[in-house]
Amino acid sequence: MFSVQVSRVEQSVVFALRGELDFDSMVQLHEAGESELLKGRGAGPVVVDCSGLLLCDSSGVSALLWLHRRLSAQGRALRLAAMPTQVSRLFALTGLDEVLSVYPHVAGALGRNGRVVAAGGSDGPAQTNEGLSA
Repeated sequence: MFSVQVSRVEQSVVFALRGELDFDSMVQLHEAGESELLKGRGAGPVVVDCSGLLLCDSSGVSALLWLHRRLSAQGRALRLAAMPTQVSRLFALTGLDEVLSVYPHVAGALGRNGRVVAAGGSDGPAQTNEGLSA
């Protein structure tokens, strides 16, 4: 079973994904994304906490790219965080880790301690900061 839990952290929004993001479940991510997009410009980034993601197939990747494009059109960032190894491998093999901003931890994606911690993508410098946790 798939779920998206939405929470606010200061000016940012965190989407915590749990389960398998695939063709059958991507509608839930679209609904959460549409709801956030209605809030419009001026809001902070959307951080997708992938720590509970068991699988992400091509439909899931499409849903994430759709959200990235829509947020970018509003001048907002999409930041993926805490990807499990199997999902991270998919993003590395397809080059999506160079298109989307991928962070090792949710705290880094939120820019805690005044630092943005990115592993790739175009949103923030590529740095690591061990010891940050969600």
